[in-house]
Amino acid sequence: MPPAKTTAPTAASVEAQITTILSKFAAKDQQLIRAVRKALQKRFPTANELVYDYARNFVIGYSPTQAGGQGIAALSADKDGVRLYLTNGASLPDPHKLLQGKAQARYVPLGSAAVLLWPEVEALFVAAEKSAKVPLAASGRGEVIIKPGAAEKKPRKKPAKR
Repeated sequence: MPPAKTTAPTAASVEAQITTILSKFAAKDQQLIRAVRKALQKRFPTANELVYDYARNFVIGYSPTQAGGQGIAALSADKDGVRLYLTNGASLPDPHKLLQGKAQARYVPLGSAAVLLWPEVEALFVAAEKSAKVPLAASGRGEVIIKPGAAEKKPRKKPAKR
């Protein structure tokens, strides 16, 4: 018996999934998330958009690969607002003290997509790209990839007792 064929989701079905995920946010937040996403797509046209729907937040990572850990930036939204995360944020030069947080991936709170156009934020983008382990492609278009959410992930195997 031949193996079952799998078909890649269409762009329309992926966008429909994103619309469904965004419907859990207030209209004002949906508008902000869409505007930030559009700006990040323009800023990182060759990056893959890795979409995650977790119980407490929604994330779109911008990565040169299909691995979120190799991403450069991420849009994150939850009940507390919308943020722009930068990978390696703790090691990025931030003379204007825009980055917040204590983890390695620091963030800039976003009240408007216009924040992404600030020269200080562009400098952070450039620094984040330079510090990335895998560079973005010089040309082409990235894909939108829906990643499994926390509820869909397979449970980890318990370590064997010794």
